[in-house]
Amino acid sequence: MRVDTRIAVVAAVLTVFGMSTPWTHAQNAPPAPQRGANPPPAPTPAPNGIRVDLGEGTRATYRVQEQLAGINFPSDASGSTNAVTGTVQIGPNGAINSAQSKLTVDLRTLKSDQDLRDNYLRTRVFDVEKFPTVEFVPRRLEGVTYPFPSGAGAQAGFQLVGDMTIRGVTKEVAWTVVATFNGDNIAGRAKTTFDFAMFNLPKPTLARLLTVDDKINLEVELRAKRTPL
Repeated sequence: MRVDTRIAVVAAVLTVFGMSTPWTHAQNAPPAPQRGANPPPAPTPAPNGIRVDLGEGTRATYRVQEQLAGINFPSDASGSTNAVTGTVQIGPNGAINSAQSKLTVDLRTLKSDQDLRDNYLRTRVFDVEKFPTVEFVPRRLEGVTYPFPSGAGAQAGFQLVGDMTIRGVTKEVAWTVVATFNGDNIAGRAKTTFDFAMFNLPKPTLARLLTVDDKINLEVELRAKRTPL
């Protein structure tokens, strides 16, 4: 029997018994990678957590529509303060660490265009002797992809939801935020609206004041900086 015929017979027998020869392995093996080929891209690492600290230039403003006696159209009563401080800590998965996050507004420093209104709000509405601040503890972000963008002028709109405490009453509140990112610097505005009754706040009753709208509009002009944890 010829040598090549013997080899073919042996290979056929081994195949029947589920075995293979070294040369059949070589024939069925996947092709070896070519030298110089580009390796597959490495997986993108998870983003680090960050801390966002409010800074100089942050300002809180309230607006309430009122109707004064002797005037045929309503107007907005408004007051502001720069005494706004706070930190928001965000983990690598985009979840807020509420134990390390809180924003505070000092009500004692609110100032409008009328001293009489300011004194009334401090003493009658907010009772700043007992409750000098508004506190907001953020719980979660909604409607935003994390991590935040970092390119100059990049913008994001989202909601910041958490617990706000006014005059000893705590309720869940959602702030609508529009932020502009420039490296580590963040600028933007946050807005929310609620009723006097939500926090058991008495509506003002002043001379010449016919009516006051039920809704209080709060707006915070944000200036902040983010820092990697």
